Amino acid sequence: MFNTLSDRLTATFKNLRGKGRLSEADVDATIREIRRALLDADVALPVVRAFTGRIRERALSEEVSGALNPGQQVVKIVNDELVGILGGQTRRVTFAKRPPTVIMLAGLQGAGKTTLAGKLAHWLKSEGHRPMLVAADLQRPNAVNQLQIVGERAGAFVYAPEAGNGVGDPVQVAKDSIDVAKSKLHDVVIVDTAGRLGIDEELMQQASDIRAAVNPDEVLFVIDAMIGQDAVKTAEAFLAGVDFTGVVLSKLDGDSRGGAALSVAEVTGKPIMFASTGESMKDFEQFHPDRMADRILDMGDILTLIEQAEKTFDEKETEKLKKKVESGEDFDLNDFLTQMSSLKKMGSMKKMLSMMPGMSQYKDAIEAFDDREVDRVEAIVRSMTPAERSNPKILNGSRRARIAKGAGTTVTAVNQLMERFTQAQKMMRGLGRGGGMPGMPGMPAMQGMGGMPGGAPNRKKKAAGKKKGRKGGQSGNPAKRAQQAQEKKTGTTKDPVGSAFGGVDLGGDEEFDLGNLPKGFGGMFSGGKK
Repeated sequence: MFNTLSDRLTATFKNLRGKGRLSEADVDATIREIRRALLDADVALPVVRAFTGRIRERALSEEVSGALNPGQQVVKIVNDELVGILGGQTRRVTFAKRPPTVIMLAGLQGAGKTTLAGKLAHWLKSEGHRPMLVAADLQRPNAVNQLQIVGERAGAFVYAPEAGNGVGDPVQVAKDSIDVAKSKLHDVVIVDTAGRLGIDEELMQQASDIRAAVNPDEVLFVIDAMIGQDAVKTAEAFLAGVDFTGVVLSKLDGDSRGGAALSVAEVTGKPIMFASTGESMKDFEQFHPDRMADRILDMGDILTLIEQAEKTFDEKETEKLKKKVESGEDFDLNDFLTQMSSLKKMGSMKKMLSMMPGMSQYKDAIEAFDDREVDRVEAIVRSMTPAERSNPKILNGSRRARIAKGAGTTVTAVNQLMERFTQAQKMMRGLGRGGGMPGMPGMPAMQGMGGMPGGAPNRKKKAAGKKKGRKGGQSGNPAKRAQQAQEKKTGTTKDPVGSAFGGVDLGGDEEFDLGNLPKGFGGMFSGGKK
């Protein structure tokens, strides 16, 4: 999402690095590039003018001239303004004091309203509610049938008394649905209304009548994130005709320029509340302006990752693994399989990696990564016997050949997995002695990302180290050489601590407080808070 805009802005800010002072010409050049980036992203012209005007005014003020790092200060200003243009604060659903809460969906035909209704129901279920879907789109062919299928996938009851296809009264259906929800004890009613190919006065009146009949607590305007410049005109028409309370962006996972998101909230004054980021029912999230601004500026979205981890990682399994590691027992393939299952529940690995800060430089490698690789790794582990999972040391050549055949892969793939698993075991031993933060052990390496977690080892650097002729793998650092000599003398060695992806050293207890991490990440092995 926002790939085009993010790439352009990141490239623009590179020119500001290292400058101790910014001249007016530097600021003007930066503003000019930001303006071009926004226009290329299909942001409405009035919004671009207002946005860049505010940034220029702040960039030329004492706020920047007196800063220790003017370049970073400009990035902070752009971040602040992006948060403002996206709505400022997170807007949550307003629930009725006396259930059911009624949520009405409105928007153009093809914006993805019906699918989004199912995603919203699925999300509400995960939040502890009992949603009911209402098929009030009786205009579009097979709209009722589609909602029934979507509702089944979401695990939500669908109220559909009319067959649709031009037959039935949508206003009456919507009105009757409130009594049905009360009788069946559903605390949220989601009304799916008819879409329009354009600004149709008749259907707009129908939507207005439905609103009057059910008196919804929320009216969500669903808009295609790829609609571009037309977003503003469409949003203004719906605001006048239906008076929506919030915006939902659909298809934000596509090759969208993101102009709709940056334009609609600014022009209408209505907040963006949700975003649909994929085809799965789980690809739906609450919209946080500050987090989205961080993503656009390639600063990552760690908070969303933490929330996903807290929802998916099993607390009992986490506690069990923590005690096992602390007692000195080895991390085995059964533990590994449990961790893999939790990671799969968090969703696409591509999406998770893209939420890490500074990942734009690895965009091609992330795109090339195949999410099915996680399934292949899991297939290899599941092809092992219980004894082999508990004691991987017994995996000789014949056993590995059998496992490869059972998993439909090669012996080389099995060997590579076991190498990564050995690294994961060393990491867990380090954690048992109060070492660094765990990564995602045993995950397949990603080509071209050797310097980051998940990367292939940098063989050139290893070779260069050998050419320098250091005896016995001695370090060039005197302090480190002394430590190695002491370890050799006492016969003890310290296992390397870090991510099994690429051996990233995150330091010991003095440098990194594991207790501050949430469960599902490093904190789960050190009694972290939830």
